[in-house]
Amino acid sequence: MQPEPLTLTDLSRIDFAKQGGLVPQVAQDARTGEVLMLGYTNAEAVERSLQTGELWFWSRSRNALWKKGETSGNTLRVLSLHSDCDADALLALVEPNGPACHTGSRSCFKAPPVLPELADRIEARAQASDEGSSYTARLLSDRNLRLKKLGEEAVELAVACADGNAERVAEEAADLVYHLLVACRSAGVSVESVLQVLRDRQDETATSTPR
Repeated sequence: MQPEPLTLTDLSRIDFAKQGGLVPQVAQDARTGEVLMLGYTNAEAVERSLQTGELWFWSRSRNALWKKGETSGNTLRVLSLHSDCDADALLALVEPNGPACHTGSRSCFKAPPVLPELADRIEARAQASDEGSSYTARLLSDRNLRLKKLGEEAVELAVACADGNAERVAEEAADLVYHLLVACRSAGVSVESVLQVLRDRQDETATSTPR
């Protein structure tokens, strides 16, 4: 369950005075958990973020407010804002509309979590010109092989769980996740979509009444 997000009435709790009216603000992809960028923000920018639903910052070089994507169109839709335990830094959970970095990269840090990075590698293999150039490419080009391996890995994981072999369980689970992502990619389903379903279900569980 996510901590309670900030609202307009919470602005007075943020310690903007500690750093001369500014606090660092991290933008994180709400679906994948990938850190997209870091900037600075002030009370007015935070207020605009909450009011407009798009992420705003304070530009120290221009000494002015700026909305992420105001010229490129690569905006960040704000799902929620959260302060840290000292109330002197903010985390923005966002949905990116295009790459977050001015270089055209998805993230300024290029350090994706494991699942998005694995999905990126699978996508790279899918885009390779030679279909037989890798095991991933062979799976993507051969429906029967792809589904056969998906079933085999699921059975191998079940057997490892039945045997109580923790090391094998971890290995077989990793194999299944890989083949699962390959199958998803072949079906046109992104890892972001899968993670979003998991997030939605987590939120539903957190807000449902226990029976």
